[in-house]
Amino acid sequence: MTPGSEQILCINRAALPGSWVKERTVIPMDLPTFTDQCTQSGFSFAHRPEAEEDPGRKQIIPYIILQTEDGSRTAAYCRQGSEKRLHDLWSVGIGGHINPIDIPSEKSGKSPSFKNILLTGMERELDEELIQRPESDRAQFSGIISEDITPVGSVHLGAVFRMLTRSPQSYTPGTELHQFTWLPTSRLTELKMELWSELALELIDSGLG
Repeated sequence: MTPGSEQILCINRAALPGSWVKERTVIPMDLPTFTDQCTQSGFSFAHRPEAEEDPGRKQIIPYIILQTEDGSRTAAYCRQGSEKRLHDLWSVGIGGHINPIDIPSEKSGKSPSFKNILLTGMERELDEELIQRPESDRAQFSGIISEDITPVGSVHLGAVFRMLTRSPQSYTPGTELHQFTWLPTSRLTELKMELWSELALELIDSGLG
């Protein structure tokens, strides 16, 4: 893919509920509520360079947190990817942009609904970032996060998923997940984390996600 040619899934900020796009947003919700509202608000694909400079649009990002089944340990890694504004910050979220490739094909038998595009994109991100993971571990939707405090946050909206596992040793990270490690969840606050990770952990800690 040539620079500037990537197209990413977006929703116009003005079409979203005001409670979703506050300066700091942490909202537990179920998947049907989220996908139904996004369908109603309307979604489209935009060129990434334009969308990154347009706070009038929110790019939808699946953001997956890996934790042990009892929640005592959480996977974390140090940011070193294409988003230079996040470099050297620790993250507990695996995820990325949703592209047209995530629209289900006719052969798949799935409709090109927002829900199916979101879930396909989420699974693709996991496959790209993790060389190996247990097939039995499934990601469950927890809610949404958003913030207008940072330049990155102002143009993104996070769809947070949580994946619980009995076998953290079965996860093998790809090259993008630098210093990938399973840390005591109680010690994550000692890290210099990206703001989205702080918000996502707050969402999980609410007990409602």
